[in-house]
Amino acid sequence: MKNKQVISIAAAAVLAAATFAGCGSSSGSSSGTASSTAAQASSTADEAAAAASTTEAAAPTGGAVANKDKPVCWFNRQPSNSTTGELDMTALNFNKDTYYVGFDANQGAELQGQMVEKYIEDHADTIDRNGDGVIGYVLAIGDIGHNDSIARTRGVRKALGTAVETDGDIDANPVGTNTDGSAKDVQDGKLTVGGKEYTVRELASQEMKNSAGATWDAATAGNAISTWSSSFGDQIDIVVSNNDGMGMSMFNSWSQAEKVPTFGYDANSDAVAAIANGYGGTISQHADVQAYLTLRVVRNALDGVDIDTGIGTADAAGNVLTSDVYEYNADQRSYYALNVAVTADNYQDFTDATKTYAPVSNQLDASTSPNKKVWLDIYNAADNFLSSTYQPLLQKYDDLLNLDVDYIGGDGQTESNITNRLGNPSEYDAFCINMVKTDNAASYTALLSQ
Repeated sequence: MKNKQVISIAAAAVLAAATFAGCGSSSGSSSGTASSTAAQASSTADEAAAAASTTEAAAPTGGAVANKDKPVCWFNRQPSNSTTGELDMTALNFNKDTYYVGFDANQGAELQGQMVEKYIEDHADTIDRNGDGVIGYVLAIGDIGHNDSIARTRGVRKALGTAVETDGDIDANPVGTNTDGSAKDVQDGKLTVGGKEYTVRELASQEMKNSAGATWDAATAGNAISTWSSSFGDQIDIVVSNNDGMGMSMFNSWSQAEKVPTFGYDANSDAVAAIANGYGGTISQHADVQAYLTLRVVRNALDGVDIDTGIGTADAAGNVLTSDVYEYNADQRSYYALNVAVTADNYQDFTDATKTYAPVSNQLDASTSPNKKVWLDIYNAADNFLSSTYQPLLQKYDDLLNLDVDYIGGDGQTESNITNRLGNPSEYDAFCINMVKTDNAASYTALLSQ
């Protein structure tokens, strides 16, 4: 109604101006001039209507859609209870265009544990450095309240036989120091290789949180391995980490020089390259697929097309994913990338962690997927995986998907450091959110609901 009123007023103004010009003319009849002027006015009105229609179609969604109804993609940190792991379905169903993108944490965790177990079996004749019959490992835990960290700790302990169950779930608590095998949160495992039985023991584990409260902290992991190696040196046969950032810190600080295999998670470029120098292995969580899905789900919502477009169903540009690289859980409104073990056998295929995934690297047509503005935050600008792998991938995909993304880097400690920079959500068409703590989804939805 508003546009029609503007068009009518514009047409009337044009008609009045043209009629006034006709009355002052010295040539032609008054009827002919009026007829010509009316035609001009009608034509101008039609042009104005067409221009208004075009402007309305090209206007940003922010002018027409309430913030609470705009597309939201939670990514990397799934809204959930940090104590129990129970999903926050209120956040995952914030509106009809809300989704989560991550990876299959349990599948990846089991894969990491199996990778470590296989390494032990393949190197049983040399891995027991002091020959005491005990294969000792230390474990760097990223965040005791993070579902992915919990899953990875459980996956390693399950594969190595050191897991202890509490209320039906494998205990994921840090044990501190356990050189004598007396800790209650783990037990000694047994592994028989070539007819010889070995004891597998978690010598030590701790959450890598720095004094400021940031978790998954690489520097803290580097300090921890220095302490552990000073305390029980050649008892350490394997180093395991919940991620590559911490793993590489321990590798560079101690284990590379001591030729102790170190295993991480994320397939960061530096970790993959380090496999050639003794890094034991890592897990690719298909960050290329995750980054694509993070932006693709909001792109589809903004375009008003089926959510599966360019994911399980090819789009007009030919982008499509096969079922062996992702899965969708409709009940959880969550897309999960599948994981791949990266070892000495295949690491050369993963040397560039910021290369887009070829099957979904085709440019979208701007006429059908016009430019839209997206607010996206990274919970910790210093996080190795997110800053060196995930964000560079996002920045490549945002061009391919015609999205103008504002990237916000947090401090990894306080939610307000991020939410304070979402002062004008009406400026944006969609939001991609990476929380500091998985419990804090309401800090963001409250802002969008105002």
